[in-house]
Amino acid sequence: MSASRKLAAYTATLAVVFGASLAVGAAVSPTGLANAEPAEEHGGMPEAMTLPGLAAADDDLRLIADADVLPLSAERNYRFQVRDDDGVVKVFDVEHTKRMHVIVVRRDFVGFQHVHPTMAEDGTWEIPLRIDDAGTYRVFADFVIDGDKHTLGTDLFVAGTAHPASLPVPDHVADAGEGYTVEIEGEPIAGIESELEFVVRRNGRVITDLPEYLGARGHLVALRDGDLAYLHVHADEERLAFEADFPTAGSYRLFLQFKHGGEVRTAAFTVDAAEETR
Repeated sequence: MSASRKLAAYTATLAVVFGASLAVGAAVSPTGLANAEPAEEHGGMPEAMTLPGLAAADDDLRLIADADVLPLSAERNYRFQVRDDDGVVKVFDVEHTKRMHVIVVRRDFVGFQHVHPTMAEDGTWEIPLRIDDAGTYRVFADFVIDGDKHTLGTDLFVAGTAHPASLPVPDHVADAGEGYTVEIEGEPIAGIESELEFVVRRNGRVITDLPEYLGARGHLVALRDGDLAYLHVHADEERLAFEADFPTAGSYRLFLQFKHGGEVRTAAFTVDAAEETR
């Protein structure tokens, strides 16, 4: 079976499982990087998106992946390039101690991964990925060029029978495993910069000696429910606190990562951003 027919079969299966059409921004090519060009946007959505992560193109930057299908429960090297009108981009700024941050998460927020690929001399980024739950995933490439932050997104399909998960209800406390819990403080308000602060506890005792992770006390990824718009968050250098821009009222999924006991730990929250009152 050809690559295009395989992709069509996977897409049909996943559309039935999730009961929804594929989302915008799967601008990838199963034929490799050498001659890849961005695909058309899905669903008739406009190419110009105002929020990060909704498309594989941003101004003259394009995300080109070597594959859009991944086998279930098998590690595979995922490769991609960032291109502009002059060709492959090879110069990236360091942000949070890395030149490239890659976020992988299923569209119902299952299977969150935050990884850091390495770049070859030809500008190809590569990272080993293993995904153990079938479904449609979103891959975000988060990077800075010449001081400007960019987030490009594309879809990744993992074959198999998917079991969609409901969005967890909002809660101010999340489990981070091995006796760690995290409490969120702050009220998300749409349209203004909202401060969110987190308190880490282990077995009920507040942890105050968090070492730096990615140049700060922690790292926060915020995604909007429905389209997975990728929100910009700004870490405080000394506290486990962040300034987050929620563009619209509604539900968001937050993934907080911090380091303690020699391991990076993740706590996930659902929050509802309220309308700004004037």
